[in-house]
Amino acid sequence: MAKPATVMGILNVTPDSFSDGGLYFDVDAAVARARQMVDEGADIVDVGGESTRPGAEPVSLDDELNRVVPVVEALASFTPVAVDTRHESVARAAVAGGASVINDVSASLGLVAAELNVGWIAMHMQGEPGSMQHDPTYVDVVSEVRDYLFERAREARSKGSNDIWIDPGFGFGKSMDHNLQLLAFIDEFVTEEFPVAIGTSRKSTLGVLLASSDGVDGQTGLEDRLEGSVATATFAVLHGVDLIRVHDVKAARQAAVVVAGSQTGPE
Repeated sequence: MAKPATVMGILNVTPDSFSDGGLYFDVDAAVARARQMVDEGADIVDVGGESTRPGAEPVSLDDELNRVVPVVEALASFTPVAVDTRHESVARAAVAGGASVINDVSASLGLVAAELNVGWIAMHMQGEPGSMQHDPTYVDVVSEVRDYLFERAREARSKGSNDIWIDPGFGFGKSMDHNLQLLAFIDEFVTEEFPVAIGTSRKSTLGVLLASSDGVDGQTGLEDRLEGSVATATFAVLHGVDLIRVHDVKAARQAAVVVAGSQTGPE
């Protein structure tokens, strides 16, 4: 069987993240959730201490450090860990605590990752979390996002970074139409040069589509977006995406294994 896509479990140690904010703010609760995700098939757990949901306000570096570092240190003893941050000091502290990947929503920490010899996920975001959804505008969203990410990734590689993913940033400074275009043309990001990561899990675009499928306006609740999350992750993996960032680990792992099995040729 072909190797399944990497499944990254989302663990937000924040009071205000859009899906799991407040649930794992306590270190013990965060560790318990991480163990559950590993049992369900997560290859790596992504720890974030600053909400980057649309409209989110920035937090102080001290708050982010105090949220992230103890959890990273606790998790590193039993699972690979990524740190979800756009701040250099947090990235450095998390790597010192055992993180092996910097998941960077600002695509600005490639040289830090190269210096520290850790993996780097370069994600595209137009604007800042607090305002990114006010009026996202592109001439050609696919080519603009792709060219930006390849430029950042190549710069980091030129400085010695050898473990890089690019992520088009589903929901980060994009309208619903932009998100759907990026997903529909995700294979334009998939090359031999850099593996691709994506995070569609529980995003509002899925809520709108699922509500429409039920014949109603608005969005489904966060707890009712599993089918859309799995469907979009499966679509992405079938088109060559290497890493899926998810809340619902068990379902995503099962989907990734099924896709890998379907891509196995005759013996």
